[in-house]
Amino acid sequence: FNRRDPNQGTCTNACRWEYRVKPAEAGGVARHPAAERTYLLEDPGRPGEYMPILEDEHGTYILNSKDLRAVEHVHKLVAMGIDCLKIEGRTKSVYYVARTAQVYRRAIDDALAGRPFDARLIGVLENLANRGYTDGFYQRHHSHEYQNYLQGASRSHRQQFVGEVEDYDPESGKAQVLIKNKLRRGDRIEWISPQGNRDQIVDRLEDLEGRPLEEAPGGGWRVRIPVSGAGRYDLVARYLEGAP
Repeated sequence: FNRRDPNQGTCTNACRWEYRVKPAEAGGVARHPAAERTYLLEDPGRPGEYMPILEDEHGTYILNSKDLRAVEHVHKLVAMGIDCLKIEGRTKSVYYVARTAQVYRRAIDDALAGRPFDARLIGVLENLANRGYTDGFYQRHHSHEYQNYLQGASRSHRQQFVGEVEDYDPESGKAQVLIKNKLRRGDRIEWISPQGNRDQIVDRLEDLEGRPLEEAPGGGWRVRIPVSGAGRYDLVARYLEGAP
């Protein structure tokens, strides 16, 4: 509504502006049957222009669109002559951006090589924290599919980002990892690299003095993990319990 096109680099982040919430006293405003009251949003820069908020038993949802996923359409986009895709990275973690870019890179390479779409790529995206996915206007959908009324927050499935490689010593064969979330000896992890990903069981975990650890409890810890090759800025994800 601000006539600024984010795809042209002029986004004003209207979804993150300050809004005033006012009771809706005028008639004709849609009201969810489970909501006690109906409210309106007012942008301080547009006084007197009100936008309704709907509330249900799960909470209040304001500008809460699902995440756009178009990886399943990459083959068609390539066939149409599209030669550049943008990955949305603002307000996203390094892990999210790396994973998503890697998935789309694979889909593009498959399309250019004439290989069929690999549906497992959708599963990789599903494992990231998301608000539910939609493919937006790439296909026709009912309007309710653009809004996430069943979950009020993002959830991570199957894997959790646990660390970033800061250094690798080829003589000892150990990577120094800055821990972001808890990592324990015996965990199954995935090393994520531009050169390719691989799984490993953490058989040994040690501090920077070489003392063995049973776990690194969370953010701020630095540990060393034996691994056959790793690059600086490679990422580490831990498989969650019950993951296949």
